[in-house]
Amino acid sequence: MNNNNMDNNLIFGIRPVAEAIEAGRQIERLYIRKGAEGQLMQELKDLCARHRLRWQEVPVEKLNRLTRGNHQGVVAQTAAIEYVELSDILERVPDDETPLVVLFDGVTDVRNFGAIARSAECAGAHGLIAPLKNSAPVNAEAIRSSAGALTTIPVCRVGSVRNTLKTLQSEGFQVVAATEKSRKLLYDADFRKPTVLVMGAEDTGISKEVLKMCDEQLAIPLIGHIESLNVSAAAAVMLFEVVRQRIH
Repeated sequence: MNNNNMDNNLIFGIRPVAEAIEAGRQIERLYIRKGAEGQLMQELKDLCARHRLRWQEVPVEKLNRLTRGNHQGVVAQTAAIEYVELSDILERVPDDETPLVVLFDGVTDVRNFGAIARSAECAGAHGLIAPLKNSAPVNAEAIRSSAGALTTIPVCRVGSVRNTLKTLQSEGFQVVAATEKSRKLLYDADFRKPTVLVMGAEDTGISKEVLKMCDEQLAIPLIGHIESLNVSAAAAVMLFEVVRQRIH
C-alpha cells in the first residue's frame, strides 16, 4: 500500500461526486460544506437521499485540508475495498469447512478493525460483518493495519446487526459473544459448529440488545490485575481457540 492511497479514494466537486454515486461507487464518507446552497448542491442532496446516503456538514477548512482541488463544497471518500452481501459470504464457504464469521458491534478504531481482520484471515474466517453506522471505515489505514487481509477476506456491511444475527441463527449459526462479564470460559464452548463471533466496542463492549441475542457469552480468563484485553487481542485469543478445536 502506498501513502497516496487515501488521496486515490477521494472524489471532489459536485458533478464528479454525483456521477460516482450514480455509477454505484461505494461511498465511505461524504462531506458537504456547512451552509452550501444552490441548485446543483440541492440536486446532489436529493440524489443522496434517493440512495439513502448520509452526509456530514463540515466547515470549509476541513474540505480544504482533505484536498487542494476545486471541491465546490463537496468531498467524498470512496470505499477502499469492494463490499459484499451476507449471502455472498455464506455461499463462498467451501463444503468441507465449517463456517466462521466475525461480527463487529461498535468497533470504531481503524487499527483495531484492521488487526482483527488480520487475525480473522489467519484463523481461516470466511468473512467479516460490520454495521453501516458506528463502525470503523475500511480505509487505507485499516488495510495497512490488517497487513492486507482486508483486501482478501470478504467484508459485508449491514443496516441492522440484530436482523443479521437472526438470519445467521436461522442458517444454523451459533452466535458467540466475547465478554468479560460471563462466568463461562471460551474453552468450555463447542466451536466445531458454524459460529459467528461478536466483538464489541473498545470502551463499552457489546451492546445489551445484541448480547441478549447471543447463544453463548464467553470470557477469556485473565490472571493479572488489568480487567480486560484490547478488543483486537481478545478477538485473536477467541479465533485461535476456534482453530485449536477445529484442527483436532
